[in-house]
Amino acid sequence: MQAFVKHNGLVAPIDRANVDTDALIPKQFLKSIQRTGFGPNLFDEWRYLDQGQPGEDCSGRPLNKEFVLNQPRYQGTTILVARANFGCGSSREHAVWALEDFGIRAVIAPSFAEIFFNNCFKNGVLPIILSEDVVSQLIDDASNQEGYRLDVDLPEQCVITAQGERFAFEINGAHKHNMLNGLDDIDLTLQNKAAIHEYERAAAQRTPWLFSDIAG
Repeated sequence: MQAFVKHNGLVAPIDRANVDTDALIPKQFLKSIQRTGFGPNLFDEWRYLDQGQPGEDCSGRPLNKEFVLNQPRYQGTTILVARANFGCGSSREHAVWALEDFGIRAVIAPSFAEIFFNNCFKNGVLPIILSEDVVSQLIDDASNQEGYRLDVDLPEQCVITAQGERFAFEINGAHKHNMLNGLDDIDLTLQNKAAIHEYERAAAQRTPWLFSDIAG
């Protein structure tokens, strides 16, 4: 996955609490287990005026011009700021796949649903918990200042405004290490590749019948 070290990005406010995973990527898109291609369907029921279908070309679909990510000033957004309990609902990892495929690198909120929170770290999207007061300030600033941007510094664990305000956030040490180095679960497993091969070699000697080819 893509590593996250420092990022400067355009911010869009999602001024809602309890944004669930069905809003992030509706259920009809869960048929695919590919990690890519979900970006056009992020917030599908909020972005479009019709119902989207898997594999559909979204370029000609009618847009909801009131939705924040459809507004010209928020084109190119890479950071979302939202209210509490972001990512609640089902455990679908597709929700994070859609955010990542759209280009979102970080989501800032007062709290996240636990499974969604952990899925973010597995897919290179940084979930940042800040206080409700700070989140309200960031939502107001992103709403009222066109072109509002933030710096996110993962090594220093802080969000920095253009005026130099710094807001520190906490992060689990293992999550931080994996994000800084772009390591997902598969990458972590492959770090033990030599040990896995040695285990398989020894196991094949102990129980060769389990490793023999099965005749066709």
